[in-house]
Amino acid sequence: MKKPPAPAHIPEIRAGQSRELLQELHILTRDGKLNQDSRRKLKQVYHLVQFIEPLLLDAETLVDHGAGKSYLGFILYDLCFKARESWQKSGEIIGIENRPELVTRSRQLAERLGFARMRFLACTVEESLAAPELPPRVDVVTALHACDTATDDAIRFALDRQARHIVLVPCCQAEVAAAMRAGKNESLGKTPLAELWRRPLHTRELGSHLTNVLRCLLLEAHGYDVTVTELVGWEHSMKNELIIANRRPNDTPRKNARERAEAILREFNIEGLAGRFVY
Repeated sequence: MKKPPAPAHIPEIRAGQSRELLQELHILTRDGKLNQDSRRKLKQVYHLVQFIEPLLLDAETLVDHGAGKSYLGFILYDLCFKARESWQKSGEIIGIENRPELVTRSRQLAERLGFARMRFLACTVEESLAAPELPPRVDVVTALHACDTATDDAIRFALDRQARHIVLVPCCQAEVAAAMRAGKNESLGKTPLAELWRRPLHTRELGSHLTNVLRCLLLEAHGYDVTVTELVGWEHSMKNELIIANRRPNDTPRKNARERAEAILREFNIEGLAGRFVY
């Protein structure tokens, strides 16, 4: 008789993690147990955290844009920042969310859990660029599924605040696809490459891909090394691209990154978006 295949590795809860937090995040069931669904969620969380955790070893401030219920911020605080309180070390996580009811909920949860170095600001990512409550420099900026151009606003915030590390899981940016759609007839007459986005589905998919390519070039033009990978096993198959940017020594930009971005904008007849991706 053949032996059954070995089960896939399922992570267990790390020592010292707040079980109350994991219940709030629906990673643990109401009775504090792990079932098949919650184990899957925990595996997803740990997969993302393994990329971010090394960036926080000496980080003082992390700003999480489009925080929603601040799941990412709470997990990172619990795993990476909580121990600092007993060491009398500084460091804080700031969640940016435009829905006041979610900000209120996050504040209440942080107080209940005793997460003293978490705070939350009710505003859009764009508004945060001028928010006096935020420090002039930050170490890490994250944006997990910040919808549409909110991811681009998070990038602008990170560049403005000279972030050392930027972690993005982009969402449904529709601006590039809309610009491609508007100039489609003109493009079809100029280049056979327009066949790549002649059909509506291809316009949407190629627009999403180009958006992230242009984001990477923007970051490289501002002196960051950029890696792109996939978040394995995540539920949103169209939203599992992970972009991590680390500032290079002396902020040295990648040669020709800006020129390459400008060439892409011309090639796809979307020069009107230069202000979004070239600055």
